[in-house]
Amino acid sequence: MALDRLTGDNSIVFIRSEQLFDIARTNSLWYMAFGIACCAIEGLMSASGPRFDFDRMGVFFRNSPRQADVMIVAGTVNLKMAETVRRLYEQMPEPRWVVAMGACASTGGPFREYPNVVMGVDKVVPVDVYIPGCPPRPESVQYAFLELRKKIRAKTEDRLAARRQK
Repeated sequence: MALDRLTGDNSIVFIRSEQLFDIARTNSLWYMAFGIACCAIEGLMSASGPRFDFDRMGVFFRNSPRQADVMIVAGTVNLKMAETVRRLYEQMPEPRWVVAMGACASTGGPFREYPNVVMGVDKVVPVDVYIPGCPPRPESVQYAFLELRKKIRAKTEDRLAARRQK
């Protein structure tokens, strides 16, 4: 039974602990920003500022990869940085998600003709959500987190449906 469908003051909720963890995980995403270039300054800092305020959405910045659920790769990834991006991704606890922010992180952007630029961070780590733009607007960053929440909820529903079929 979903918590948002309950009404009344004397309601009793029966829920599995894993469902409770999934609800908490969906509504409290802690991200580690791997800001390499201008996207981190213009898009991510604006989204975290007082006008767009990520904190209201339950999205919080963490400095350590060991405390983060989401890695936001913002900027051009070159071959030297690819190893560092991979290492930070592997230090994150499971479940973990990756957001590619901007044209450079998604496809190499205007620098894709250079031989040392990785043609998208998805060549290094698996990406869950892409944010278009150069630089992306703060609204698109927030929309990406809404889409990530939908993806997390869908995985939860798939897991519960598979368990019901057994």
